[in-house]
Amino acid sequence: MTRETGTAQQLAEEGARLLGGRLAGWRPVSGGDLSMVLRARLASGVEVIVKNGPSPATEAGMLAAIRQAGAPAPAVLAVSDRVLVLELLEDSGRLGREGWAGLGRAVRRLHAAAGESYGWPRDYAFGGVAIPNAPCDAWPEFWAERRLLPEAPALPAALARRLERLARALPERLPSRPVPALLHGDLWVGNVLAGDGRLSGLIDPASYWGHGEVDLAMLDLFGTPDAAFGAGYGRLEPGAGERRPIYQIWPAIVHVRLFGSGYFSLLDRLLTQAGA
Repeated sequence: MTRETGTAQQLAEEGARLLGGRLAGWRPVSGGDLSMVLRARLASGVEVIVKNGPSPATEAGMLAAIRQAGAPAPAVLAVSDRVLVLELLEDSGRLGREGWAGLGRAVRRLHAAAGESYGWPRDYAFGGVAIPNAPCDAWPEFWAERRLLPEAPALPAALARRLERLARALPERLPSRPVPALLHGDLWVGNVLAGDGRLSGLIDPASYWGHGEVDLAMLDLFGTPDAAFGAGYGRLEPGAGERRPIYQIWPAIVHVRLFGSGYFSLLDRLLTQAGA
């Protein structure tokens, strides 16, 4: 047994214990780049998802908030400091046209949930990349101080200077106080589950309260959503297209930090599109 297999076995066993059951088997689930994700079967025949992550309790709270907003997400069955046990949702393929429309409606419901300020009660992380979430009253301040500027030291000097220049200009580029919408925070197709072409749930959130366009920009970063998504989501605010690259810069930096310099060209292009 390899070390990784042994760790997965322990994770699956702990998930079963949290449910008061006995583990009968497990297998890895594809797509878990930053967390270990397993499909576990208990002796009772019940199947669940068992995963780890930077903070299982924080993720559990995010999933609960998404469900409370009326968007589909797996129910949290159990949680500890190391393990999160989730309802197993159907995941049998890609979204069809109706699935994309359903995703648009679900994200609109998510964004209709309003917070009191920008941020989240706890910080989070993408692997080794910290996600500071201390609240701010003004949205441009949050995007500058909690998203862009903390990443500048990790970039080459020329890119860092461009990022800092853009951050200083955000009060003129972003709305001062948009409604603090509930964000998924990492909305791309890999975090959208589908069954028979229809939406079954949103997974792996990095939620916080912010401008809803952040989720839309992320969904558009590595592919173009089907037109049915826009029909389901509804009208965008004026200027959304101009703000999109500003909101795509942060996830591009995260990809640079997690996956390497191959993403520098994407970051350079987005900074150029943002006028930096």
